[in-house]
Amino acid sequence: MKYITILVNAVLLVVLGIWGYVAGGSVTALIPVVFGVILLILYPGVKKEAMVPAHIAVLITLLVAVALLKPLSAAWVRSDGPAIFRTALMFTSSVLALICFIKSFRDVRRARKAKEEGG
Repeated sequence: MKYITILVNAVLLVVLGIWGYVAGGSVTALIPVVFGVILLILYPGVKKEAMVPAHIAVLITLLVAVALLKPLSAAWVRSDGPAIFRTALMFTSSVLALICFIKSFRDVRRARKAKEEGG
């Protein structure tokens, strides 16, 4: 389940970023697409719980979540309903993916600590 959230986040970034580009024509709408593709490339490593891809993916996810706050506030000021929906959905999925990453990191750390103490 934890990896599904991360995969869904990457797919949403790609799909909603393309939708934003088609709807608004701004090239900056493709930025989430680029990050979504990078997350999709990192996904197999994350699923195998490889440390480097997982840490790169969590850093990218954090950057995306923080970066989405500006377009979300701009869409809110413009009262652009579809843009608010797209951006809020990308932000929410990124925050949920971050929560899953953090939980996964904590679980791995606990398992490693239990293994060291047990044997």
